[in-house]
Amino acid sequence: MSASRTAAKATVRLDSLQTFVWEGTDKRGIKMKGEQSAKTANMVRAELRRQGITPQVVKVKGKPLFGGAGKTITPGDIAVFSRQIATMIKSGVPIVQALEIIAGGQKNPRMKNLVNAIREDIQGGSSLYEALGRHPVQFDQLFRNLVKAGEAAGVLETVLDTVATYKENIEALKGKIKKALFYPAMVVAVAIIVSAILLIFVVPTFEDVFKNFGADLPALTQVVVSMSRFMVSWWWLMLIVAVGTGVGLIMLKKRSQAFADFLDRAVLKIPVIGQILHNSAIARFARTLAVTFKAGVPLVEALDSVAGATGSKIYEKAIYRIRDDVSVGYQLNMAMKQVNLFPHMVIQMAAIGEEAGALDTMLFKVAEFYEQEVNNAVDALSSLIEPMIMVFLGTVVGGMVIAMYLPIFKLGAVVG
Repeated sequence: MSASRTAAKATVRLDSLQTFVWEGTDKRGIKMKGEQSAKTANMVRAELRRQGITPQVVKVKGKPLFGGAGKTITPGDIAVFSRQIATMIKSGVPIVQALEIIAGGQKNPRMKNLVNAIREDIQGGSSLYEALGRHPVQFDQLFRNLVKAGEAAGVLETVLDTVATYKENIEALKGKIKKALFYPAMVVAVAIIVSAILLIFVVPTFEDVFKNFGADLPALTQVVVSMSRFMVSWWWLMLIVAVGTGVGLIMLKKRSQAFADFLDRAVLKIPVIGQILHNSAIARFARTLAVTFKAGVPLVEALDSVAGATGSKIYEKAIYRIRDDVSVGYQLNMAMKQVNLFPHMVIQMAAIGEEAGALDTMLFKVAEFYEQEVNNAVDALSSLIEPMIMVFLGTVVGGMVIAMYLPIFKLGAVVG
């Protein structure tokens, strides 16, 4: 409930800011114009006068007919924001000024309002951690904990730079996984759509021609014609069943933890794809834990933050078990061994890191290794899947085309 109230307050704060367009003259009498976000027009006028500009027109910027609210803020937007603020603070730019510059360069109104809201909170006396905490949807617990640790240790610029690199690596890894899954899924979807169009619109035309032949159709042609008749009569029922099944599975996954775990396990067992997801989860676990531990977050608290960053419910539950074991005195490598998910190399690297007092360094090496494994596997999968896709499309679409022309070939042979 408290998280919901915090998110609601954050939404209200974002909505309270408006974008104003202004026109004015500087001290030399040269006309100037621009845009600025603020709560009121008077605040814009005051800010312009402070900069030596005499405001002549200040009005609320009109909203376009479509897309006026702007795009949803994505993890990619947060990754770019992290890099921008890290670079500016590292260069010696005060945080309030850095946020003002970042907001001015945003094309997405929602992202611009978010940055401006954070800037106003910091101007009002809040720390960056507290300002980010008012926007839990965009800045998760892991992000906020890292910033909190950086502020406490007086190394905020270093931590922000680490967070930016972490976000960029994680988003790049997600992109690789999406590429591995999206390409074959799209090809299958296109094949289904093309097949449906052929069966519903093209095959019936050929069927009318075949009726005039007065001869039995080849078995393959008869199968395709029967499929066409079924599709023409019951396409609406098949569409309802397909959509209903998809929606039902999504709802069941959200409401049933047991079903969500079953799906997660099933996906991880898919040949090639499953191994890519395993390696991805290990890479994200290692990098996230390395970043949080390096920032000075205690190991148990770091594991609590890391659990949700793996992208897998199976690994999430395993990391919570590791956290519980570590909290009662087990070494990290021993706790990792008990969950029976991590390869021997990962466990040994963690053990060496613990003994040498360089756990974060070893975990970074593990992350780099498994990220490279994911990259290689995705590239190999793309090379492997292209010929398979060609064979699949040729079999499905080509098979129907051949089935339609078989009677014509047969008739031509008889006539000849």
